[in-house]
Amino acid sequence: MRFLRESFIIFRRQLRMNLRNPAWVLIGLMQPVLYLFLFGPLLKPMAKQFGYDNAWTFFVPGMLVQLGMFGAFFAGFGLISEWRDGVVEAERVTPASRTALLMGRLWRDLLQLFVQAMVLVGLGYAVGMEAPARGVVAGVVLTLLVGGACAAASNALALTTKSEDSMAPIINVVMMPVLLLSGILLPMTLGPKWLERTSDFMPFRWIVDAVRSSFLGDFGNDKLLWGTGWAVLLFALAMWWGTATFRKENA
Repeated sequence: MRFLRESFIIFRRQLRMNLRNPAWVLIGLMQPVLYLFLFGPLLKPMAKQFGYDNAWTFFVPGMLVQLGMFGAFFAGFGLISEWRDGVVEAERVTPASRTALLMGRLWRDLLQLFVQAMVLVGLGYAVGMEAPARGVVAGVVLTLLVGGACAAASNALALTTKSEDSMAPIINVVMMPVLLLSGILLPMTLGPKWLERTSDFMPFRWIVDAVRSSFLGDFGNDKLLWGTGWAVLLFALAMWWGTATFRKENA
């Protein structure tokens, strides 16, 4: 109970900060929405080529994972500002659990991601996406796991670099191959064999395939199993790294 109370205190403070300045929430949603309306229509003539009757059912899950990954990757920038203002130091002198310091921030990031995901799914249905409700629920859960992993890793990276100038290039270097090799925009099967084989080593590709399978209502294939496994593993590793970094800050 003490851990939950401490996490909630951090979460409440972080949420109030977001509500005072909701611009970042809207900015984080704009990119996938623009992709949805500007890039999505281009896929309609190609949907049959990669085995989909409905292009939106292919494209919206990809945008959902992109929202979870790239939106959460920037969560740590706010933590750098808090560290610079002495907020992190003030929290560290309290008896609060170091895991709670991370978890409270993570709850804020996951709530923000959930709201954005609901908006994106709603827009997807509006433009013609066809997906069963249970498939959407499963896809959103996987997205939250990915978003939680990326947010925890971003917070850990923020406390490691303590500089926006150092953190931004690292994120850009990570984001580019993830975007190209995860099949978010186009299926990797359309590319040459060497590129498809390379993408097999990208965990996010399996997660994207898993979310797409769930949106199709196909719960009996290996893609969903592998994608779920990778999402859980990445979340566990990121939580370990984030918690270890907050504890290291106390040394």
